[in-house]
Amino acid sequence: MSERGAAARTVADVIVTRLGAYTDHLFGVGGANIEDLYDAVQRHPDLLTGIVAKHEFGAATMADGYARATNRLGVVAATSGGGAMNLLAALTESYDSRVPVIALVGQPPIGLEGRGAFQDTSGGPGRLDAERIFGAVSRSCVKVSRPQDIHAELEWAIETALAGGPAVLLLPKDIQAAIAPGGGFPTHREADHVPEPWQVDVRAAGLLAEAVELLATAAGQGPAVIIAGPEIARADARPELAALAVALDASVLVTPDAKDAFPNRHPRFAGVTGIMGHPHVPGLIAEAAVCVLAGTPLSLTARAGLDSALAACPRVLHLGVDEPFVPVRVRVPSSLRRRLMELSARASRPGFGAAQSNRQALPELLPPPATGPGVRYRAAVQAISTHLEPGTDVVADAGNTGAAVVHYLPVPDDGRFLIALGMGGMGYSFGAGIGSALGRGRRTFVIAGDGSYFMHGHEVHTAVEHQAPVTFVIFNNNAHAMCVTREQLYYTGDYSYNRFRPAEIGAGVAAMFPQLPAYTATTLTEFENALDKTRDEAGPVFIEIRCDPDELPPFAPFLKEPLA
Repeated sequence: MSERGAAARTVADVIVTRLGAYTDHLFGVGGANIEDLYDAVQRHPDLLTGIVAKHEFGAATMADGYARATNRLGVVAATSGGGAMNLLAALTESYDSRVPVIALVGQPPIGLEGRGAFQDTSGGPGRLDAERIFGAVSRSCVKVSRPQDIHAELEWAIETALAGGPAVLLLPKDIQAAIAPGGGFPTHREADHVPEPWQVDVRAAGLLAEAVELLATAAGQGPAVIIAGPEIARADARPELAALAVALDASVLVTPDAKDAFPNRHPRFAGVTGIMGHPHVPGLIAEAAVCVLAGTPLSLTARAGLDSALAACPRVLHLGVDEPFVPVRVRVPSSLRRRLMELSARASRPGFGAAQSNRQALPELLPPPATGPGVRYRAAVQAISTHLEPGTDVVADAGNTGAAVVHYLPVPDDGRFLIALGMGGMGYSFGAGIGSALGRGRRTFVIAGDGSYFMHGHEVHTAVEHQAPVTFVIFNNNAHAMCVTREQLYYTGDYSYNRFRPAEIGAGVAAMFPQLPAYTATTLTEFENALDKTRDEAGPVFIEIRCDPDELPPFAPFLKEPLA
């Protein structure tokens, strides 16, 4: 510990000490106006491990992936100016997906605001306003303007983030370095703590009674179906979901961003909903006597093709935070985990139609056969699946590759599945996979396309630096393939802005990182051999697999349109 750290406890020390109760990693990119925070991290190595990413987007997705995989608080730090602005795209994903992330954003010293400070975002005349900018992508954004405010403001940020973040604290450099006042942390911010609607149980008892009555009226009328969404993971409610499925004798569907909400190899598992889902799902819902939406509002990505089926189902019950996008008979908006427990206890197996006793192979979407070079999506994803040990986590990126993973890949038992479907930002998987691997200490597979790699794939360097157990699998078709597909399906198809000159990604990564096991596979056998060779590696692994830019993925909207 430095002399300064031993002599005085700064505001930055207070932040690190408090956050150490909620997390063990801080992800970020350094800079002049956040260096005091990193200095405090160095003084408290038993509390937080500081990670420096290659880009603030990558750092924020590391915090996001860490939070999703561990159900703990994700923390990201960035300096002022361009560093701060680089956080925005990732924070929009955390915002839309309600991920508990705190962003600690450095600012110029308060005394220099409005006096020509470098990277001044104080909102003064002619200056950007960081509070307004970050306020639009967070559940709360506060600038700490006095050292004595740090306890209340930090506690409020933690509370807000854990309720479904992100939260942002703007930290002027002189405030970070200031001597911290005495005192502790309040239970909550008394003056202006306004509970969100889902935190209030004013009508909970009555709504729960309505839900139980709805389920009771369905007894003996037909099968029950549960559609589980990402709030199941956020609420750490997987056991409670499973208990309700037993109580209702229900089949369980999952949305594309909640594949790990229910074991994919369980006899009750019935597949994935939405645009990357399984074609039998609408019929399953239409024939049900009751459909329970558990932790999903059913956005268009999750409900595509289901509107008519849900309308045909006589009883639709919604449990969860967000207002559903479909009509429901009863909505119970508070405390998902608790409500699942209460419903499963009170349902008492009301005699619904029997669920499948033996899991059948799920019917698949059927893209037309591809004729171009390379390995096919389905075969490659199946090869990955056979190499995933129980407890392995999977992070999929946007695009055709992500669609194939959602549709074809069963999540390993006790594994986590992450995908950014809130904003659908390309490149999310690289940072999120590193955050997941460091947070859980387990092998994580990052599965992405070459377009996503070119955006943020050099976070591989961060994985190498910290020997994170991540297997990066890059589907290289030298294209933004989903955009190529759209050009062909919806436009003339006689041009393309989205095909790239060929790139030797695997060879390039191998040259940059000689200590990193890196392979290129042009055939399925080569890919399987690379997976075999790297199975026992302790640190990161990189595998490029060549595929066809013209292959259609298992993506329902594309399969309804004839090729031009």
